[in-house]
Amino acid sequence: MTKALEFTDDGLLRRMMAGDEEAFTLLYRRRHPAIYRFALHMSGNAAVAEDVTQEVFMTLIRDATRFDPARGTLGGYLFGVARNLVRRRWEQERNSFPLPPEGEHLPPHGAGAGVSGDGRSRNGSGHAEDEFASFETVGRVRQAVATLPANYREVVVLCEFEEMSYEEAADALDCPIGTVRSRLHRARALLVEKLRESRPVRRAAVGE
Repeated sequence: MTKALEFTDDGLLRRMMAGDEEAFTLLYRRRHPAIYRFALHMSGNAAVAEDVTQEVFMTLIRDATRFDPARGTLGGYLFGVARNLVRRRWEQERNSFPLPPEGEHLPPHGAGAGVSGDGRSRNGSGHAEDEFASFETVGRVRQAVATLPANYREVVVLCEFEEMSYEEAADALDCPIGTVRSRLHRARALLVEKLRESRPVRRAAVGE
């Protein structure tokens, strides 16, 4: 195995299975942030997200042979484990988790980053009012995403927030690529509707 291949996900996994603790540490540091973000967006609870993330990697340690490279990437496999763990939590709790307080453990490129107050992509003008509008929209988008049905929320988090390809998302969700496409299309339409409904109404100035 060449040096470069040793540091791919598959290479690190093989080293980990051979007893190399450093390989697991490298793999954990590489994949932990994205898995945590996914669990946080899906559960809306930082403590649950941390528990789910730790359990994902404990599952990998306990039974790494469950991952079949012929069926997809290691990243997709880990997201799939996280998805199942979050859904299991939902079944146990039988109620929805509250959103975390504004700014708590949120990724810097969280929901709504790069979106202006009117829902369009920011043009990079750097104006203070544009920045304020974008920050305001982050909270509204997060709230809107949190109200989506789980199957739509999943594709938004994976394809929009984590910037996965349709193939990678389909691998993580264990469904056809066409299903990912249709769910994402519907999820985007729902988000647009929700953001329009939650858009602040501008008060008319005196004399208008």
